[in-house]
Amino acid sequence: MEDLYKRLAKHLDTLPAGFPPTESGVELRILKRLFTEEEAAVALGLSMIPEPAENIAERLGNTDAATLDPVLDKMSRKGLIYRSGKGGTNTYMASQFVIGIWEYSLNRLDEGLVKDVNEYLPHYMHKSWVKHDTKQLRVVPVSKEITAELNVMPYEQAEDIIRSQSKIVVSDCICRKEHGMMGKDCDYPMEVCLAFGSGAYYYEENGLGRSIDSDEALKILEKGQKAGLVLQPGNSKKPMNICMCCGCCCQVLANLKTLDQPANAVHTNYYARVDEDDCVGCGVCVERCHMDAVVMAEDTARVEAHRCIGCGVCVPECPVEAMVFEQKAASNHYEPPANVFETYFTMAKERGNI
Repeated sequence: MEDLYKRLAKHLDTLPAGFPPTESGVELRILKRLFTEEEAAVALGLSMIPEPAENIAERLGNTDAATLDPVLDKMSRKGLIYRSGKGGTNTYMASQFVIGIWEYSLNRLDEGLVKDVNEYLPHYMHKSWVKHDTKQLRVVPVSKEITAELNVMPYEQAEDIIRSQSKIVVSDCICRKEHGMMGKDCDYPMEVCLAFGSGAYYYEENGLGRSIDSDEALKILEKGQKAGLVLQPGNSKKPMNICMCCGCCCQVLANLKTLDQPANAVHTNYYARVDEDDCVGCGVCVERCHMDAVVMAEDTARVEAHRCIGCGVCVPECPVEAMVFEQKAASNHYEPPANVFETYFTMAKERGNI
């Protein structure tokens, strides 16, 4: 059994986002909590290419499509693999651990799983996420700080991303949910995670969220912005999700915060700065910042550029409008991949898996 879960861990580590091993073996404990032996063996036969049960059965070699299809369907509804389908015919593909299996476990959380994942994710962030150029998420600014002079593209505006969707599902934030289970609740809103397109259908069919229209999604977005949450859509021009994140619970932000230079580990085209002549030293911007990027020096706020991730949550609450939002130079402008497939293809190339 141990060899089976080690093989599955190695298989997940070949996927674009990776699943790096640890000395403690906590990643194996996680897989044992989530996968039965049968499910682990089946998962070894899936790739990041959607395929019907017939193809997967042929690859596994020890079963037929009629027997395998209900197993794949059950696994997909547990969040262990990804399912999509049209016209009554489903295809299945491997899910990465993050973003994927962990987020799809929203309704399966228990204290043991949460404890193991919280032990593992800092290791994952430092050994995989920050080591590769292309990330799974990017940061877009809050809309109040976008002006005509900034020449912001539609894929950089959360509102435009939402308006372009035909299917939207909202779900609870898994990070806040699991922190609440461990007695570490925060005051930020819970139901704010948005899924789009095929991802939205997957969430809805798996009971992970509820379907909403774009008007309600925009209201949820506004709620998140007012609360001071960081907007992190998937890293493509046509993302499948928007996360609204807090520095106290979000595993991505919490681990970025431990870095000396978080600004170098995110995809962002903006930064904040302080007009020192106008600053009155109230400290509101310091409290709003999730990255400890704003500090007080002689009763004047100062933005440490190497820590600023360009989310803009510090700007709208400045009572004297001394906090200014600016765009990076054109030479440093980041243009995300066209779609999710291109994102993961690029990540796989960077990891040497293509």
